[in-house]
Amino acid sequence: MRDILPSSAPAGAVAIHAVEKPALGAWLDARSETLRAYARAAGFRAEAGEVLLAPLPDGGVDRVLLGMGDRPDAWSFAAAAEKLPAGDYRLGSAPDGVRADRIALSWALGTYVFDRYKKSERIAPRLALPAGADAKKIADLYDSIALARDLVNTPASDMGPAELEAAAEQIAAEFGAEVHSVAGDELLEANFPLIHAVGRASDRAPRLIELEWGDPAAPHVALVGKGVCFDSGGLDIKPAGPMRLMKKDMGGAANTLALARLVMASGLNVRLHMILAAVDNSIAGNAFRPGDVLDSRAGLTVEIDNTDAEGRLVLGDALTRAGEENPALTLDFATLTGAARVAMGPQIAPFYTDDEALAAEIAQGSAAMFDPVWRMPLWRGYDDLLKSPIADLVNSPGNSFAGSIAAALFLQRFAPTEGSWAHFDIYAWNATARPGRPVGGEAQGILSAFDVLQKRFGA
Repeated sequence: MRDILPSSAPAGAVAIHAVEKPALGAWLDARSETLRAYARAAGFRAEAGEVLLAPLPDGGVDRVLLGMGDRPDAWSFAAAAEKLPAGDYRLGSAPDGVRADRIALSWALGTYVFDRYKKSERIAPRLALPAGADAKKIADLYDSIALARDLVNTPASDMGPAELEAAAEQIAAEFGAEVHSVAGDELLEANFPLIHAVGRASDRAPRLIELEWGDPAAPHVALVGKGVCFDSGGLDIKPAGPMRLMKKDMGGAANTLALARLVMASGLNVRLHMILAAVDNSIAGNAFRPGDVLDSRAGLTVEIDNTDAEGRLVLGDALTRAGEENPALTLDFATLTGAARVAMGPQIAPFYTDDEALAAEIAQGSAAMFDPVWRMPLWRGYDDLLKSPIADLVNSPGNSFAGSIAAALFLQRFAPTEGSWAHFDIYAWNATARPGRPVGGEAQGILSAFDVLQKRFGA
């Protein structure tokens, strides 16, 4: 990433001028007649992300005009990074109200490519780090976002529970953290029955992965992620269309690991405890069934209404494990419900908490980090949706009402009773391409959460 944002502009770096659409006329009037004529002939209108390379008489590039649209938007710099040819550029004029860090991060994200299986021949353009931007912070943010994207983009054939554990071990080694796991039938001995039940039908052993880092005396923060590496739906099998993207059902774990990486890279003053529940939800003769009643680590019995509501089961055991360490703050991330997508679409992640102060901090972090999340209610009136006639609760309501809320209420039964808790029901996927956000895996919610952690605990 540092090669994309060098600390200074080399000689001959081309200036990029950010131009807002309402100010285009006045901006051009203050320039040469040659540039005005060229911009008009090219039809440049300063639309968001529009790029115009103004030529020199010898055919070189004199400057770049970058459209900001009707209001300044840092993502326009991601569009520039995607469109401009290889070479060196510098910021000639910046839009008002857009922070240098945002410009730099957007540019970096505009160069992101997942090229594990198909190599890209494109050479990314370089932008001299804008004045005031924090190079280390940008690198940490980019590397963590890229980690989440890479993990989610990797096909399930190469990203099973063992590979997810290996990714955690690699990050742990980078920052001096410790990783340990419980896998296969040892999950029963260690009392993680829900994780075992969901993952036992796969020939890839399910596991609970734990990462620990930081000063034992520091405030304890737990990060919990759903790592369903492939979700067939189980015996309640998904149709072909919805199953097509189920390599991304470990997006909660990918985002949790990316957030853990960001916490460690930033040196926050916390005792970090990351927990990933990694499984395949497969179909075999020993798969868990609709109508089964399963035990849980929390001692609650769960009747299975639908085997495709498996993520909340593995998170139930993982959240219970988190609570055993009495964390001051617990955050979980999961690609949990289609209902969240119906309510919010793919670009906004709903979150749930009954802590008003935490909710306000997350909302502030969302605005500060351009990470769209929205609070949803833990509405007690829907507790009845979780009632079972033969068990303590059912894993899924028998109707389509309030699906994301019901799932959050289910998780709350297992969440730590000490400290604060928030649940993020993320999509972890860009359904359509936008500047800096190509179709594929995405980091969601973790930048908002990181802003909270940074402000609460500092370095």
